Formats: sequence, C-alpha cells, structure tokens
Amino acid sequence: MLSTAATVGLAGCNGDSMDLGLFNRRQAPPAALGSAQQRRDPALSGDGRLLASIVEASGRSRVLLQEQPGGRVLPLRHLRGHLPHRSPALSWNGRYLAVLLQQGHQTMAAIEDRLTGRLLRLPPPPGARVEQLSLAPDGQTLALQLVQGGQQRVQLFDLSTLLEPDRAAGLRSSNALP
Repeated sequence: MLSTAATVGLAGCNGDSMDLGLFNRRQAPPAALGSAQQRRDPALSGDGRLLASIVEASGRSRVLLQEQPGGRVLPLRHLRGHLPHRSPALSWNGRYLAVLLQQGHQTMAAIEDRLTGRLLRLPPPPGARVEQLSLAPDGQTLALQLVQGGQQRVQLFDLSTLLEPDRAAGLRSSNALP
C-alpha cells in the first residue's frame, strides 16, 4: 500500500509528466521519425547525455544510441553488422558502449570505442555463457554475469591495458577531484 504522500503525488500524474516533488519523467524520443518501436534495457551515460537502449527491427534486436534530450540517433560504426544485441552499458561520457552480441552460436561482450572507432571483442571463458554485463563509468572494468555448468557467477575483467579511461570532466586521476 502506498503512503499518503505517495498517493497524493500520484493522483495528479499523467502519461507525459509526473511530478512527485522528487523527480519529473518524460518519454525517451522515438528511435526514428514516426517510429513506435519497443525499447528495453535502457542505459544512460554517467553524465546523462546519452541513452542506449535495445530496439526490435525486422525481428532482430539492435542497440540504439541517442543524445538526450533531443533524441538525435548517433552512428555506431561496428555494431550494425552484429545482431542481435542486448544488455548495453555506457561509460561516463559515452565514449565506450559495451553490449552483448551474437556471433554465430556464441554470445560475447563487445565494446565500441566511439572516439577511435575500434571494436573490442571479449569472448566468454571456455564453457561459459554470458547473460549480462556492466561497464564501470571510467571504462576500465567490465563485469560479466556468466553461467557455466548450471552455476551463475560474476567475473570482473580489467580493461586498463586495453582502453583509456573515460572520466568525468575535470577529473585528473581515478582518485583525484578537481
């Protein structure tokens, strides 16, 4: 049962905007002009400027990257050819977009460096199936949820030798503030 304060706040909400005194909400812009595609697995960059989500197109899942709040669709150089996609994650400024993609019979993690255009593929450990991923805001660590031998586990991967840090504006090092 909702508290009295929450009930009062919800009484005045509509489909376009809700004000609970704590936050406002709005619909993500459409994937394309006039499009009503279904979205799932939303992921925001740390600075809130980019939204990655999964959309269905021709029966296949693909990742869509949009600027916020305007909705301009941003190109992804390498991920277009690899379908389906799921479980997107963005680094702080959106330089890195991590996603699970299907390559043949294997699901693997892939990270597109949007600055250099490079695609880093990370196949799962032998005998493991990747279910979900999470990328650290600085892009230096990737967490994978794996299933192996019927058991679930989470494994962390250090990417610091493969990727430059993607830090919030003004940060000099991972431990220092401006």
